[in-house]
Amino acid sequence: MSVPKLCCTLLVDDDETTNYLNRRLLEKLDVTEQVVVALNGEEALQVLRTQCTEASRSCPALVFLDINMPQMNGFEFLSAYEQLPLPQRGAIVIVMLTTSLHPQDMERLQQFSVAGFLSKPLNKDKVNDVLQAHFRQ
Repeated sequence: MSVPKLCCTLLVDDDETTNYLNRRLLEKLDVTEQVVVALNGEEALQVLRTQCTEASRSCPALVFLDINMPQMNGFEFLSAYEQLPLPQRGAIVIVMLTTSLHPQDMERLQQFSVAGFLSKPLNKDKVNDVLQAHFRQ
């Protein structure tokens, strides 16, 4: 089964090195047309508000979301995201990407409609697994 190239992927992490490495990985794998980076949940919401209008073709199909960030963490982002009036919300796949495998965090994630949970670092196999699971034609 083939996986179509995504129009846009959003990386949400306050660690610029992690963002750089993940961007390079996605570009090397050639799985997305565009990689957009947000340093916290607030910036990520702004990206979605801006890029997910009906006139825009650059709404992220996939979001890799960190849990622990300043200003607005991953859980706060998910709460606010669920309130957004986005027509595409059902089509956006959100995968938590974090170093925290804390049972309490795992339990909190059950409250939200996230597609998956991956431990850092992101690698080729993890990206391919997400694409096969959620974007296979």
